[in-house]
Amino acid sequence: MEGSQKSNTGLKVGLAILAVLFLGTAFFTSKLYNEKQENEKLLVSEKQQVMTDLSNLAKDYDEAIAESEVKNQDLIAARERIQGLMDSLKISQNSVNSLWRYKKKYQALEEEMEILLTENDRLKVENEYLATSLDSTQVQLAERTMFTDSLLVQNTQLSTVVKDAAALQTVGLVGMGVIERSSGKQIPTERAGRSDKLKVCFTVAKNMLTEAGDKELYVQVIDPLNNVLGSNDQINFDDQVLNYSLISRFNYENRNLNICEYIDELEDSKFEKGRYKVNVFNDKALISSSEFTLK
Repeated sequence: MEGSQKSNTGLKVGLAILAVLFLGTAFFTSKLYNEKQENEKLLVSEKQQVMTDLSNLAKDYDEAIAESEVKNQDLIAARERIQGLMDSLKISQNSVNSLWRYKKKYQALEEEMEILLTENDRLKVENEYLATSLDSTQVQLAERTMFTDSLLVQNTQLSTVVKDAAALQTVGLVGMGVIERSSGKQIPTERAGRSDKLKVCFTVAKNMLTEAGDKELYVQVIDPLNNVLGSNDQINFDDQVLNYSLISRFNYENRNLNICEYIDELEDSKFEKGRYKVNVFNDKALISSSEFTLK
């Protein structure tokens, strides 16, 4: 009986101790949890403050970059580092060590900004001086440019005049029908039915401004039906297409040169009766024109 009472007493004591330990553990756990919550709130607040400081620092850099007339690469690079730090801070864990590292980096960037802004102000003063000097130089350059432009206009006009004056010219352009004998003798005729060939003659005028050498002119003969006789080939001159009867090629020696060219009648077809038109072109420029009639 006595042993049973001792056993019950010991059990009660053990239970009491366990209860005390449980309550102590619960109290300690609750205290730790509350402290953790407070610490997390504090860290979140500190993190937000660092983010705000970085954001303000970034705005200061933006203003400095916008005010700088010359693109300052050092300011731009520092601004990019701040953005990278902000992006990293957003996804960082809320820990004392992590937050401390970001604070140190912020302080370093803040100190760097003081140095960069001082240097940027110095550069702005130098740029203002250079801008004043440049304005003066630009005025002088503008005056010289106006003078140079005037000379260019005069030279261009003179070059155009010389080029036009050096162009080949023809005079005495005539066209006719001819009867060609077996001996080679040619007899002019106004009869379309009797003409074996059309003969076109002209004189290339003497021009000392024209460079001597091989030259060519395009001859165009148009019949009464508005057909281009001869080869009727085409050549393009930028915005113009020229249909020509033949190319007259010759060696020019800066003196009058008489030239005659021939167009044979079409196979099994006689020349049409009526008015024929003859044109001579130097490239795309029409330099002479004439007409003749076959009856």
